[in-house]
Amino acid sequence: MMPAASTKYRPYPAIRLASRRWPDAVIATPPMWCSVDLRDGNQALIDPMGSDRKIALWKTLVGMGFKEIEVGFPAASQTDYDFIRLLIEGGHIPDDVTIQVLVQSREDLIRRTFEALDGAKRCIVHMYNSTSEAQRRIVFGIDRQGCIDLALGGVRLIRELSAARSGGEVVFQYSPESFTGTEPDFAVEIVEKVAEAWGATPARRMICNLPATVEMSTPNIYADVIEWFCATVKNRDSLIVSVHPHNDRGTGVAAAELAVMAGADRVEGTLFGNGERTGNVDIVTLALNLYTQGVDPALDLSDIDTVRRTAEHCTGLPVHPRHPYAGELVYTAFSGSHQDAIKKGFTARKKGNDPVWEVPYLPIDPADVGRSYEAVIRINSQSGKGGIAAVLERDHGLEIPRPLQIDFARVVQAVADKAGRELDSGEIMAAFSQTYFKDWPLELVEYETHSEGRNGVRVLSATVRDKGVEKRIEGKGNGPLDAFIHALETGLGRKVKVRDYHEHAVGAGSEAQAAAYVEIAGENGGSVHGAALDSSITMASLKAVVSALNRA
Repeated sequence: MMPAASTKYRPYPAIRLASRRWPDAVIATPPMWCSVDLRDGNQALIDPMGSDRKIALWKTLVGMGFKEIEVGFPAASQTDYDFIRLLIEGGHIPDDVTIQVLVQSREDLIRRTFEALDGAKRCIVHMYNSTSEAQRRIVFGIDRQGCIDLALGGVRLIRELSAARSGGEVVFQYSPESFTGTEPDFAVEIVEKVAEAWGATPARRMICNLPATVEMSTPNIYADVIEWFCATVKNRDSLIVSVHPHNDRGTGVAAAELAVMAGADRVEGTLFGNGERTGNVDIVTLALNLYTQGVDPALDLSDIDTVRRTAEHCTGLPVHPRHPYAGELVYTAFSGSHQDAIKKGFTARKKGNDPVWEVPYLPIDPADVGRSYEAVIRINSQSGKGGIAAVLERDHGLEIPRPLQIDFARVVQAVADKAGRELDSGEIMAAFSQTYFKDWPLELVEYETHSEGRNGVRVLSATVRDKGVEKRIEGKGNGPLDAFIHALETGLGRKVKVRDYHEHAVGAGSEAQAAAYVEIAGENGGSVHGAALDSSITMASLKAVVSALNRA
């Protein structure tokens, strides 16, 4: 048994706000994005990326529209150092993209970092030191003042080296690392002192990054702390408040969204949430969450499968098939009720004249992220009539009526149960053909019609084969179908009562065919369905009757 939680763990302390503003806030514009895939994400890999995979991911991030990208920890890794040199010397950094590098507050590491940045037109130097109470006490054995002194020594050196750069000053970013484990009043104190030492002003803002290095509370408490920090810290207009949520509690996305509502200007994260332990916040999900609310996320995710494949190749980590927006199966419905609702949603959308997206079970149009509609409905033993009908219509042009949908669903379910797997579109069409396109024992060979008198009566003569024996039959009626039914009764003794009939064109132009569906009364009650395809709508309708008789 697990030990008693109440004796081993303490609840995260909540901060008391006099009045919260963030619950009423609405995110109307995207935050500033910073991808940390090439640094934080790379550090989390069993096999870190080499320069070839890093440059492939870099190009994808730039192509998506990221303007700030953390590219490494050059003082801690020769591979990172070499990659940064490759970016700078190879001219791979567009003028509107800023690279960011991470460094601890240590003199030797800071100097090495500036060496790596030589020649970069614009860059962010991201310095951190651990400020959490547990790390001060357990890991470093220093008090608050010792922590402040360490941070100030680093920022003064960075300011000195920045001023000496031939390419101009760097943008400075400071992280009180393990912010979630740092007393809020101390986080404000150290940030204020660092900002003062840097000389932050509204025209020369410092990025203040508040990382949930370990996610330790519910997202609302994180939002409370962010709102309190923004309201309390001096010279807020001289700071860009950034958040770097992790996902230890599985609520990193919610924490990031609430933090932006609480006043954060910027979000650091990775594609698909790759990062230490349970991962960083997932920027793809955050961006597309905004998109579904009518907010342009300022990132291009119109080809999400290519982005996913590149990330999987570069990191060696698969994206879960149920990952929001990007997973292979997230736009796929197997459940019958879901499939039916989706099919009706697409049908309503075709008939309507409203650009607003409204399809049940699909919060986003798959086409907006480069997905085809083919994968939306897939068939297995859990599927229902609506989904099966949707596949037949989508891939084969057959618009089968509802009673036939119900009848055929039982056939497909039996096939799927026997196979024990998903059925593809070809297998479903084959099952339909084998079930309904029946031309034995009765087969219609040919027919001809002519009018009789002035009252519109049609006379139909047909050649049929009954168990291989050819016969000529003739009947009269209000139209070809009615006359054929009369001919079957008088010539073969087969009584037919049509309960339902549907027809439609399949395709267009010279290749078009006609589809016909007939429901007739069964001999012992119930109904029997038949269907047919032919280049002639009349022949299709007569063949559909023959099909139903054969099935009966």
